[in-house]
Amino acid sequence: MTFAEIAAALPTQAVTSIEGLPFPRIASGKVREIFDLGDALLLVATDRLSAFDVILPDGIPGKGSILTQMSHWWFAQLSHIIPNHLLPDQAAEFARRGITDRNLQLRSMIVRKLKPLTIECVVRGYLVGSGWSSYQKTGCVCGITLPPGLRQADRLPQAIFTPTTKAPKGQHDEPIDDAQGAAAIGAALYEKVKATSLALYQFGHDRARRAGMILADTKFEFGTDEAGNLILIDEVLTPDSSRYWPAESYAVDRSPPSYDKQFVRDHLLAIKWNQQPPAPTLPAAVIERTREKYLTALLNLLGG
Repeated sequence: MTFAEIAAALPTQAVTSIEGLPFPRIASGKVREIFDLGDALLLVATDRLSAFDVILPDGIPGKGSILTQMSHWWFAQLSHIIPNHLLPDQAAEFARRGITDRNLQLRSMIVRKLKPLTIECVVRGYLVGSGWSSYQKTGCVCGITLPPGLRQADRLPQAIFTPTTKAPKGQHDEPIDDAQGAAAIGAALYEKVKATSLALYQFGHDRARRAGMILADTKFEFGTDEAGNLILIDEVLTPDSSRYWPAESYAVDRSPPSYDKQFVRDHLLAIKWNQQPPAPTLPAAVIERTREKYLTALLNLLGG
């Protein structure tokens, strides 16, 4: 789909729950609802927004559709590196299963049933956020020693792989090192996951750069099929799983503005929320500005 087609189809009201589908709901995450189709899964991205691992009471209208369509685009771009979990003909799959609602289609993926890995695969290419805080204190990021003298938002000499645990909803993911990662999923698979994550990041960084954006860091998720083949799953290189900066305003010694929910986090920090449920409601201006950021990232990639 083109950007114009996606933008024209976005809802004006946030969809924060998915009800009335004739399929069993088997899981509910911070953003996605997962339904069992028997021979496949239906992943539906709501417009819910989380910050500091707490789901906020307000959604961002159309956010789920933006995330899904951006993932579709990236899955196609990355298919030469690793296969993904999408069934090949999504339109035919929707039709076969009687999913005719256009809004639902835009925010949905019909995917293979796979075994998810028990780690989340984070790649960092720039020194920012929690990585910058850690580096200032220890000279390390997630146990990886970096050269001295780096500044905030500096590009790292080479991207680093900093996996985490996959915590249940409402809990925090915890960093793990290579030894812990290998123990969790097996040494051979871990090395493949690490190499694949770094390759995906490098390709994503270079492609985003051509679209006027810097991919500072990102998170990938993987699964395996019955034969043990590694498959890219969940969402990929979206503003929910990645930190994108506008290249034109990038500078070191500060945290650059980003095309993600950092705008919401900054608001919540400014009002001194204690980061515990219940979360406060968001002003309309914060909701609209956040929606604009997600849309701008999609526009940059797909073009007008």
